[in-house]
Amino acid sequence: MNETIRNKLALLPDQPGCYLMKDRQGTIIYVGKAKVLKNRVRSYFTGSHDGKTLRLVNEIEDFEYIVTSSDIEALILEMNLIKKHDPKYNVMLKDDKSYPFIKLTGERHPRLITTRKVTKDKGKYFGPYPNVQAANETKKLLDRIYPLRKCSTLPDRVCLYYHMGQCLAPCVKEVEEEEYKAITDEITRFLNGGYKEIKQELAEKMMAAAEELDFERAKEYRDKIAHIETTMEKQKMTLTDFTDRDVFGYAVEKGWMCVQVFFIRQGKLIERDVSLFPLYHEPEEEILTFMGQFYTKTNHFKPREILVPDSVDTDMAEKLLEVKVLKPKRGQKKELVKLAEKNAKIALQEKFSLIERDEERTIKAVENLGRQLGIYTPHRIEAFDNSNIQGTSPVSAMVVFIDGKPEKKEYRKYKIQSVQGPDDYESMREVVRRRYTRVLKESLPLPDLIIIDGGKGHVEAARDVLENELGLEIPIAGLAKDEKHKTSQLLFGEPLSVINLKRNSQEFYLLQRIQDEVHRFAITFHRQLRGKNAFQSLLDDIPGIGEKRKKLLLKQFGSVKKMKEATMAEITSVGIPANVAKELMKKLHE
Repeated sequence: MNETIRNKLALLPDQPGCYLMKDRQGTIIYVGKAKVLKNRVRSYFTGSHDGKTLRLVNEIEDFEYIVTSSDIEALILEMNLIKKHDPKYNVMLKDDKSYPFIKLTGERHPRLITTRKVTKDKGKYFGPYPNVQAANETKKLLDRIYPLRKCSTLPDRVCLYYHMGQCLAPCVKEVEEEEYKAITDEITRFLNGGYKEIKQELAEKMMAAAEELDFERAKEYRDKIAHIETTMEKQKMTLTDFTDRDVFGYAVEKGWMCVQVFFIRQGKLIERDVSLFPLYHEPEEEILTFMGQFYTKTNHFKPREILVPDSVDTDMAEKLLEVKVLKPKRGQKKELVKLAEKNAKIALQEKFSLIERDEERTIKAVENLGRQLGIYTPHRIEAFDNSNIQGTSPVSAMVVFIDGKPEKKEYRKYKIQSVQGPDDYESMREVVRRRYTRVLKESLPLPDLIIIDGGKGHVEAARDVLENELGLEIPIAGLAKDEKHKTSQLLFGEPLSVINLKRNSQEFYLLQRIQDEVHRFAITFHRQLRGKNAFQSLLDDIPGIGEKRKKLLLKQFGSVKKMKEATMAEITSVGIPANVAKELMKKLHE
């Protein structure tokens, strides 16, 4: 515990509020709430903790807090701060997934569509359908039964749907609004749970058609009934009413929490959501934060009713979510809550061994690597590699690993611009300069460790740019390979020396993965660029092919191989004169 934290702990108020933990770079890494700030924040720096909490505490270099007037205000503020700062230790609910709805549009000629966006328009929305396939199957069923238009814009002639009896053809025929109203009312009743009544009406119409010997019409009704049965009745009915509700259950073990949410729509259990995350608070508090994020951060549909276990504070939950929250005591609703809790416990037990194994390979390997190098835990590692063949098409690539896992959206590729010939050291200087000049300019996060795929010269070139040109002090290491092109040595320190890591340790395996990944990324980029450049240089040697025709050929064929397989007619079809195409074909086959 540093002096700043020690002084701030003595000044903490005896009131509810939120606290924000920061690392040595001032980045917010965790947001929490407390009924009594003084007690909660002090608890992090006293007593013993499990591994994951100790990992968080070891990174805390400073904190700040915000006092609120009530627990519910603290809960709402915590949710907003998590959404704003996205701290890495608040790991729950980062997927931002949204579920589809079936929409009945409010156009003059209405349509049925599936959409993930609910907007204030004239349309009617039904759902959500956590299972996308269920939404598509239901829409497909309604398209067969009710003849609304399927096209987004009206064509100038009838389509196949009209001939199949699945469209009224408003493109060529006038359809009265009353006819549309009758259809949309039926669809609304269907989607609001009245499909059984509609099935019964279709059965009566089928019998009437059969009595009138209109067997073709009777067959149509029979097929519609069959579609309803296969689509709507293959799900098990769980409740006799048609109230939309969500059911929450959770389980806790070894500092981890699993929450299961069952989605009940029109009396049916249609899907569930499973979330696992590390636990830093009491589970009774964490479940409230989870529920708040579940409906705000991920834009889930709020049902009319939510069922929760006995340990949840329903008054707080209702104020937070502004919907009815119940703790059922008996009957089917209680059984659903128990079922959600049972599933949460099973999921936690099944996943726990995988979680431990994954941690062993990732965050624990990162922690061990930091200890071996004598630096802070390198949560963010950036690795560089060069690729060229005798100086042609020189490129460099950077990959990013966060807590031992690749963060592919932050990978970067570089074409070497200022270096002539095969000069690996100058190429490394250029790319490191370009990368960290931009990092400083745009205030991007700095890495905790830089890894260079190369030996002493590569590392010293990179260090010179960082320290002498940019004024950055970032730990930098080199990874050398043996004659079999396998990771062999880790170079670190000033002066550089070999750090001996056990070949069967997780930190050594992590370095292997980083080196293999940055090499793969660099060599793939180099091959792409080399192929394109070879193609362009071939075209440069042929009279009659300038920049415009070169672009046409590149766009059409993309590679020498594909152009070689093309016929004369295919080459001339892109606008190349016959005599030039003939010369090109000759050049290609030499």
